[in-house]
Amino acid sequence: MKQTRLVKILAAGLACATALATALGQETTTTTTTADPVTGTTTTQATTTTSAGTIVTYTPDSDYFMFRTAPSAPPARYYYTRDTAIVDPAGRTVSWSAIRPDMPATVYYTRVGDRVLVRKVVLSQPPAVIRHEETTTTTTTRP
Repeated sequence: MKQTRLVKILAAGLACATALATALGQETTTTTTTADPVTGTTTTQATTTTSAGTIVTYTPDSDYFMFRTAPSAPPARYYYTRDTAIVDPAGRTVSWSAIRPDMPATVYYTRVGDRVLVRKVVLSQPPAVIRHEETTTTTTTRP
């Protein structure tokens, strides 16, 4: 009897965790299409979309990083420019060197053709501070 109850509780917890991961990975997009009645031309304007997930890989020499929206989803390329802002959870701007693999983040982007162009990356954890200290000891002997 107790094992059945425990299995039901664990199954409910797993279902809730799956629903939460799916909800966090949801994307929202707003697209505005306007038609000019005089010329007959249509204009489509896409606004920024957000997606929460995990940065899978980042190579400083490239123009993209790999981002995964859910643990079961395959990673996708997200392209960035020098205008792309990276901020910590408090909203302070940080450098690209703060990006690490398996770092949770929220990405604000727009689609340009078949590319996903990132406007802003909000890290979910503060970046780790790595301090490199070097000391030099000089010994002189007197005759």
